[in-house]
Amino acid sequence: MIRFEQVGKRYPNGREAIAGVSFDVRAGEMVFLTGRSGAGKSTILRLIALLERPTRGQVTVNGKDTAKLPARQVPAFRRQLGMVFQDHMLLPERSVYDNVALPLVVAHVPMRDIDKRVRAALDQVGLLDRIAALPPELSVGEQQRVGIARAIIARPPLLIADEPTGNLDPQLSRDVMQLFRRFSEAGVAVVVATHDQRLVEESGLREIHIASGRIA
Repeated sequence: MIRFEQVGKRYPNGREAIAGVSFDVRAGEMVFLTGRSGAGKSTILRLIALLERPTRGQVTVNGKDTAKLPARQVPAFRRQLGMVFQDHMLLPERSVYDNVALPLVVAHVPMRDIDKRVRAALDQVGLLDRIAALPPELSVGEQQRVGIARAIIARPPLLIADEPTGNLDPQLSRDVMQLFRRFSEAGVAVVVATHDQRLVEESGLREIHIASGRIA
């Protein structure tokens, strides 16, 4: 599903974010990217999502060499990814329903299908009873689960998450990881960037540790 081959990323100011990074993630596998803040975890996720392109090496996602993908194909490429962020990035003035439905609305999915899929996604994250609420009315943990429902609404084969439990207490963090495990068991490749070593150790899953832009 994901392959990095000797990948490097250098920014115009000369800062080298990552160098010589190589790893694979299989379909249906869940892995953790770990390392200190600034180690290069977020850069790797941005390269996977084609928010950045590599300076050197090759990034392959779902069989596509991202460096060779023309700009006009990037939106379609990103629709095969689910992305979860620490700050949720929800629209505060729109309901939970509208926030989760947004990717399908953008993709021009018929409304009757949107309704069924929004309700199914919210049921998966245990928030069907909050469907009409506004994000400011939700707890931090509930907002994060809305973000996860939105990420999986298009049934992507790949889910990436950048510090998804950074603002959550330990039990809520475990609940979020259990959700990710369920998606992985259903065949979704899941990559989670985190500095929470306790969660990684509890999971027993593969860890890719990044230090100063390289795999340690």
